[in-house]
Amino acid sequence: MSASADTMTPAARGMAADRPGITRRIPNLRVGTSGYAYPEWVTAGFYPTSTPSEKMLPLYARRFGVTELNFTWYQMPKAPAMVRMRERVPEAFGFAVKLTRTLTHEIDPHGWRGQMTRYRDGIAPLVQSAQLLAVLVQLPPSFRRRAPQRRYLAELLDELADLPVAVEFRHSSWATDRVFAELERRRVTLVAVDTPALPGLFPRLDVVTNPDLFYLRFHGRNARGWRSGNMQQQFDYDYTDAELAEWLPAIETMASAAQSGLLFFNNHVRAQAPKNAEQLTAQLGLGGG
Repeated sequence: MSASADTMTPAARGMAADRPGITRRIPNLRVGTSGYAYPEWVTAGFYPTSTPSEKMLPLYARRFGVTELNFTWYQMPKAPAMVRMRERVPEAFGFAVKLTRTLTHEIDPHGWRGQMTRYRDGIAPLVQSAQLLAVLVQLPPSFRRRAPQRRYLAELLDELADLPVAVEFRHSSWATDRVFAELERRRVTLVAVDTPALPGLFPRLDVVTNPDLFYLRFHGRNARGWRSGNMQQQFDYDYTDAELAEWLPAIETMASAAQSGLLFFNNHVRAQAPKNAEQLTAQLGLGGG
C-alpha cells in the first residue's frame, strides 16, 4: 500500500526529493498509527480475513516499528497486558501510550493521584524494556487555558516528570508562547496536529518544545465530521499525497530541532491510517517500519 514514485503527485515527488537529509539526521524517526486492533482493517484488507484481535499486533509490527496505544485511554493499562504486547513485537518496536481518560477528561479532583499510581504501575513493563517512547496526554476541547486547568496540568506534569511526555491540546487558547516556554522548561513535547481549520481548535504548528522528541498526529480534515461530534465521521478521512507533502517542510523543521520524532495517523475508520502512514513513509524516504 505504500505510495511509489509513480503514484505520488508531482508536488509530492518534488518535495520528497528536495529533502533527502531528514532521515539521515534522524535515524529513529518513526511513523505509525493510533491504535492497530480495528475489525474494519480486516474488511479493508490490511489484515488477512478472519484475523483475531490478538493476532493483529504481530502482523502490524511487520509493517511499522511503532504504535500509539488508544485502548489505554478507555481503560487503565495493566502490567500483564503490557508484557504480553511486548512479547508479540520485536525488541526494537516502540510504544506511545495514551494517558487514561480519568486523568484527562473525567478528572476526579480528589482521586486523580491514585489513578496516576495505577497508570504508572500498568505501563511499568514498557519502561523497564525501554520500549516506552512517550506518554500521550490528550486533553479535550473543553480543557481551556484557565487558572484551574493550568494548575491541574502543572501538577499532572509534575507526577509524570521522569517519563517522556507529550501533550496534545485541542483548544486554541493554549497556543501561546508562554505555554510553549513552560513546556520547553519541563522538556515536555508539544504535540503538533493536523486537523480541520475550525474555530477554537488548536492550530497546525511546527513548534518544538523538547529537544529529545517531536510528535505529530494526523487526525484528518473532515470538518463536517468534527462538527458532528461523531467519532466514526470525525476520523473518516483519506489524505492525498499532496496533503501529506504539505507537512514535509514542517517535519524537516521539527526534525532539525529534536533528536527523534513520532508521527501517527488517527484516521482509522476505514483503514486510511495505515495506508496514509505508508504514503508518508515513502515520501520521507524511510524504509519499512
